[in-house]
Amino acid sequence: MTNYTPQQARYFAEQVSLMRPQSSFESIASAMSGVKVDLNPHQVNAAMFAVKSPLSNGAILADEVGLGKTIEAGLVLAQYWAERRRKILLIVPASLRMQWRQELEDKFYIDSILMESKEFNQQRKSGVRNPFEVPNKVVICSYDFAARKSSEIKAISWDLVIMDEAHRLRNVYKTSNVTGNKLKGALRGRKKLLLTATPLQNNLMELYGLVSIIDDHVFGDAKTFREMYVSVRNTEIRNKNLQARLHAFCQRTLRSQVTEYVRYTNRIALLQEYTPSADEEKLYNFISEYLQTDKLYALPEGQRTLITMVLRKLLASSSFAISGTLNSLIDRLNNLLSGIESELDLDDYDAIDDLDDSFDDDILTADLVRDRDGIKKELAQLEEYATLAQSITQNSKGENLLTALQKGFEETEKLGGQRKAVIFTESRRTQDYLYNLLSNNGYAGQIVFLNGSNNDANSKRILNEWKKRHENDGRVSGSRTADLKASVVEEFRDRANILIGTEAAAEGINLQFCSLIVNYDLPWNPQRIEQRIGRCHRYGQKNDVVVINFLNRKNAADVRVYQLLDQKFRLFSGVFGSSDDVLGSIESGVDFEKRIAGIYQNCKTSDEITQEFDELQEEMSEAINEKMTQARQTILENFDEDVAARLKDCKASTVASMDTYTRWLYYFFLIHGAKQVEPLDQHRFRVEKDGKVKIYNLDWKSAEEAGDVFLRKDDQLYSDWLAEAKGTPLSTPMIEFNYSGESTRNIGFFNAHPQLEGMLSIDKLSYEGLGEEEHLVFTVICNDGTELDDDLVNRMLELPGTIVGDCPAETSEFADKRTTLLNLQQQQVEESNKQYYLEECDKLDAYSEDLKEGLKHDLKDLKKAITEKSKEFRSSTNLPLADMLAMKDDIDKMKKKRKAMERDINKREDEIDEMNEQLQAEIRDKLKGNSVLTHVMTLGFRLR
Repeated sequence: MTNYTPQQARYFAEQVSLMRPQSSFESIASAMSGVKVDLNPHQVNAAMFAVKSPLSNGAILADEVGLGKTIEAGLVLAQYWAERRRKILLIVPASLRMQWRQELEDKFYIDSILMESKEFNQQRKSGVRNPFEVPNKVVICSYDFAARKSSEIKAISWDLVIMDEAHRLRNVYKTSNVTGNKLKGALRGRKKLLLTATPLQNNLMELYGLVSIIDDHVFGDAKTFREMYVSVRNTEIRNKNLQARLHAFCQRTLRSQVTEYVRYTNRIALLQEYTPSADEEKLYNFISEYLQTDKLYALPEGQRTLITMVLRKLLASSSFAISGTLNSLIDRLNNLLSGIESELDLDDYDAIDDLDDSFDDDILTADLVRDRDGIKKELAQLEEYATLAQSITQNSKGENLLTALQKGFEETEKLGGQRKAVIFTESRRTQDYLYNLLSNNGYAGQIVFLNGSNNDANSKRILNEWKKRHENDGRVSGSRTADLKASVVEEFRDRANILIGTEAAAEGINLQFCSLIVNYDLPWNPQRIEQRIGRCHRYGQKNDVVVINFLNRKNAADVRVYQLLDQKFRLFSGVFGSSDDVLGSIESGVDFEKRIAGIYQNCKTSDEITQEFDELQEEMSEAINEKMTQARQTILENFDEDVAARLKDCKASTVASMDTYTRWLYYFFLIHGAKQVEPLDQHRFRVEKDGKVKIYNLDWKSAEEAGDVFLRKDDQLYSDWLAEAKGTPLSTPMIEFNYSGESTRNIGFFNAHPQLEGMLSIDKLSYEGLGEEEHLVFTVICNDGTELDDDLVNRMLELPGTIVGDCPAETSEFADKRTTLLNLQQQQVEESNKQYYLEECDKLDAYSEDLKEGLKHDLKDLKKAITEKSKEFRSSTNLPLADMLAMKDDIDKMKKKRKAMERDINKREDEIDEMNEQLQAEIRDKLKGNSVLTHVMTLGFRLR
């Protein structure tokens, strides 16, 4: 067996657990150990930008759509998590909550909790004072819920707050923006990471708003910003000045800048038109007219808008979807006649919770006055509709799916893709109908389901078989939801050809192996469509993606919705689907969806539909402001050659750091008795424990391909061996390292310096102040005066070693060198902190100058008003004397106000300087850190 010493075990234990400076490549490498992420250089660059200064209050990551802002935020989050700073809040659109939860669980192995009304109230009932106070879990909630619970959020000292789709807060500078201002107040002083592809859409004030959420002390007040940057003629100088002020807060990478690292495929749209049968059209018209009735007893008044929207979606899905819901409406009316107020069963629509989160919190209330005759009349109507719906056994839309699917498979295979398709519907009953339809037409045994519950027998079988296959490889998480999705996706990838999914399938799964998407039911929310297509058309997709959409040509509103989504939003075709401009112009996908629902509900003629959609399309055109697009390019986008050079350097540094960290882990495990796997691979090793053998793998892709256990930091084996290495008392030995016997190692420096001997001391300098960081300091003296750098020390300690005696006594020369190196490391920490301090001083000085400039603008405006008023006075000789005297009195008052303002400006400027000094004093207090020196080991070494 190859020999290693306790000193080597301790050395590698220190290296793999060292808390490195947060903004270093080594810190990224450490945090990324044990996560399933492909690191692209632009993502590492963005993550390091976000954490570069411990004094900063945050950053805006504004990469174009499709560059992986979720991964960038995940890298930052993983670093905080690894450093045990785990009070982390994620505020996201309601529709993205599950996706974020799944990404954290699947890629980063970080647990989270969805904080919504049900969970919040349950926690309160169980005695929890503040349900947002959750140990060792990321808290995820929607914007609306966060605003409603702003007082509870404010009470927690969050380590990090991430806000996705943050452009919805860009109007926070307006007092009317209630949600934005509630969140800004609740999160003031917390470190924030804002994610948005469109930080600037229609107005430069939006930049002011977003930056003010991160830090109130960047620009002056809103009025001053408007005067300095919005109401100016020389936009070129304005843009350069803004770019200089924003460079420390906003990072934006373009798709055109990363094509060397990321390949993007196209989207190809196919349209499948269909014409409903006479009975289907009759049913549609009946229910549409019913929903437009002023008073409906079957729909609780508090939720009528929400339920009407859901019913229209189910009506457009299939006769089977609306048939089941009609029965629920009938049951409610029968209960009302019996004096019982009951809720509607809308579980057929998987996305109901996301919609419900965006509507008012009206509770279901019983009607105060019962109109039994009215209820009976409505009941008779619904029973008639239900009978008609049940009589329809075939849907024209479904029959057309068979044609569309064959057409899609042919196109996909022509483009090199697999014969796999994901079909999206908004109804579980439609899902059942499509399963039977396809099974009876040549696809039996090739279909899997994904919905909010997956309680069918086939899904249960798939889950049980998946658990059995993976019982020993660490993939079974114990969460039924997560494991079920993983099992269905694996079944779809390896055995099935078709996945029929409700909205649940659009959240938190990656289907890069599939390149055919069928929107059987088309949502009105463009963000939901993008989310659906993004399951397949994402990083890692090798083929062009075919998107099939269904359209009822006889429905004028359906036609206009499709035209808007396809032609105006450009969702279905192109290099990367919808443009950033368009998606960014929609403040909330649900709000847009409500607007579409309103047109369906309120328009009864084709002319009314045309007029409403024309107005909506005109509003969308106005929202896409060409001048602001140009301003965004000038202010936020960097086209110089430095971008490419920086990304290349970032890639090289990341790869080097990851390789080094992997080697440390590999040798750490070998030293503890793990066995090398043949052929030799520095990612794989075999461990025998309690009579069982496991092959661990440090590379997640290789682990999945080979069926190994992917090693994570929270693995008990890792924790146990780390504690053992750090808890073992160390002697001060002489170690002989065997280089000549290592045929697989060829280190040029050691070849040139055979028989190398000397002394090595390793100390750990721990600093706690602005943040926490640790540094290993190596003091090495070779007997022949040869210099060894840190990398060569690491290479030497990787060699097999044997203790052959005691280390010689430390010389005064060695002690002096050790003291010098430790002082130098201390100075480097202080120098880094000094740079952070100077950057903050520059920011605060610019902020103070903005405020002073604002005061001067007010005085300048007053002087201008006096000049204009005086000119008017001199030319008003024809006015009556009384009017002239009144005008002169106004001028005198204005001059008096000017003198008072001139006196006040000096006083106000002094106050601004005092405020600046107070803010800088607070920063200086943060700089007062403590350094602790720990001696790790001393040893003599001999290379043989």
